[in-house]
Amino acid sequence: MEDKLRLEIVTPYGLVFSDDVDEFTATGSEGEFGVLPGHAPFLTTLKVGMLTYKKGSETGIFFVSGGYAEVGPDKATILADSSERAEDIDVERAKAAMKRAEERLKQAEKIDFARATAAIERSTIRIQVAEKKGSK
Repeated sequence: MEDKLRLEIVTPYGLVFSDDVDEFTATGSEGEFGVLPGHAPFLTTLKVGMLTYKKGSETGIFFVSGGYAEVGPDKATILADSSERAEDIDVERAKAAMKRAEERLKQAEKIDFARATAAIERSTIRIQVAEKKGSK
């Protein structure tokens, strides 16, 4: 499709999203990047973060929990560890997960520090993504 880019988000559980979009942004391991149709091909790792796309006047927002992005001139594939649409995020569940992780961090000698901080990061980003859906 002319002046469009096929964006696919895939997790181990299957295809989450597939549509022709005008542009998208995501959080790579080296920082945020944006992609328009005709972009030079590249492959990058993804951090826990937000992926947003624009299609006409529509804006879509997803939580992405790490993975890879393969970008070509007319198609981009996001291979994510997990992904959720902003409107599907259970904010209360994310807040509870953050609270549990923070409690584990208080018991520093008894916990896996990396796991607890990763849980806090995932929860924080999920809450931020969920809050973005209302500010479109």
